[in-house]
Amino acid sequence: MTLKLTDWDEDLPSEEDEEYQALVRTLNFTESFGLLFVRCSPAEGEQLIAKVKEDISNKNIEVLRLEQDVDNLYEIINTLGNKEQINILFITGLEHSFYKYEECKSLMGWNSRDIYLYSWNGVPPVLINLNQQRERFKENFNICFVFLLPIFAIKYFIQRAPDFFDWRSGLFEVPIDSETLEQESSRIIQDGNYEKYLALTPEERTQEILKIQELIAQTYQTPDRQYYLLINLGSLHLAGQDYKEAMDTYEKALEIKPDDRYALNLRGIALLNLGRYEEAVASYNKGLKIQPDQYAWYFRGNALRNLGHYEEAIASYDKALELKPDYHQAWYFRGNALRNLGRYEEAIASYDKALELKPDYHQAWYFRGNALSDLGRYEEAIGTYEQAIQIKPDLHQAWYNKGNVLSAIGRYEEAIVSYNKALEFQPDDHATWKSRGIALQNLEHYEEAVASYKKVLAIKPDDHQAWGNRGIALIRLGHNQEAITSFDKVLEIQPDDYRVYYNKACCYALQSNIEQALENLRQAINLNPDKYREMAKTDSDFDSIRDDELFQALIQG
Repeated sequence: MTLKLTDWDEDLPSEEDEEYQALVRTLNFTESFGLLFVRCSPAEGEQLIAKVKEDISNKNIEVLRLEQDVDNLYEIINTLGNKEQINILFITGLEHSFYKYEECKSLMGWNSRDIYLYSWNGVPPVLINLNQQRERFKENFNICFVFLLPIFAIKYFIQRAPDFFDWRSGLFEVPIDSETLEQESSRIIQDGNYEKYLALTPEERTQEILKIQELIAQTYQTPDRQYYLLINLGSLHLAGQDYKEAMDTYEKALEIKPDDRYALNLRGIALLNLGRYEEAVASYNKGLKIQPDQYAWYFRGNALRNLGHYEEAIASYDKALELKPDYHQAWYFRGNALRNLGRYEEAIASYDKALELKPDYHQAWYFRGNALSDLGRYEEAIGTYEQAIQIKPDLHQAWYNKGNVLSAIGRYEEAIVSYNKALEFQPDDHATWKSRGIALQNLEHYEEAVASYKKVLAIKPDDHQAWGNRGIALIRLGHNQEAITSFDKVLEIQPDDYRVYYNKACCYALQSNIEQALENLRQAINLNPDKYREMAKTDSDFDSIRDDELFQALIQG
């Protein structure tokens, strides 16, 4: 079952007063149970209630204001002490029970293109309860219920509580008057900003999104206010990391103001987050033709860097820094682009500028350490990683890379301590387990090394390097058959790995299995004759078969 919004609202009177008078007539004529729905904003709803109380003085009118999510509306009404005396009960705020079920995936959620399929998946409990309890409402309450709801909530009734909704005596639309519309729109436009939206919970963001959608769709809304409301709406989607919706929203804003650089730059951010880098660059280019902007240059640089256009990215960051020399993020990402080009000294200088402006910028400390490591300046790199860790102790990448640098200079015990810290924060990082295993192997702690490789392979079973290193450790432990099994796993993944054939030959030689030792050694020599013929001549692992004529013939070539 599908139902378009226009199925019920096309024939409603367009004049606000005529609509209101129709509602009052219905309320006057209803003497017992009744069910009415009114589409209106919360502010308009309060004005409506006050006006109805003035115009219908001969009936007892009460208001049930729901401020939070509820599951059982029947029980709430049934506990009202004066329910027997109530003639008309206005119910506001039921939409609070729907926010966590609303995904806000349609930009124009109020129009006929937005069709909700009838489904019981994710139905708000209060609507299930209303469907189930509808007979009890009619039998036990001589009340005319008036639900004041925004449009999205009415659509929930249409699609997800159809049994209850079908009993309605009427459905009315009370548009916001132009003055209230201007006030509400201006308040949201002035108060809304990205930082504020980031702090909202998902349900609070949904509530704001739906509120703005309602305002955009109002009859008396002006294009200028629509534009700014769309900008806020896009920012809400950005804050919720719903980048496709954000991009579509900014597109709508650009239909109103095609040459607005602010909307062009925001659309670029959404495209950047969607990985559509070429389109993002085009959006920034268009905005920058209208007016130079440091933020547009900066984000343009990020898009170019993601495309691998590092020289152009650096030029874009430089443009941003001409306009805003203290833009520490631009210095930082400029450093990353320089490092990608192998220009490590310049990258370090760029990171230093970022850190001069923001000394607690742990990402800049971390990547500065990487650049120093690239240059082989290991002691300086260690100190730089320690700076990053001091600021952000759970930065597992810094602990991991510090361990790698310590391993590179032979300080394996310290490296293992650093790897262990990295694993405290990222226990499923197979690369850290593998590097830890190599450090343990270099210390001849073979049992612990095998255990570390086991962790790697539980996370990444196709890591051929871990299988190979495990095999070598097992040889050193004298577990030659297990080592052969490990090497066979490598060959399943990397069939032409000549090192593995050589290691297998060593295992078979240690078992005095001449035939298999020679076969695997032949494979290694065929793949890399110079290296493995020379190695086999002096390798003590072949002592048990050194006098074999075939072995001597093979290593002599």
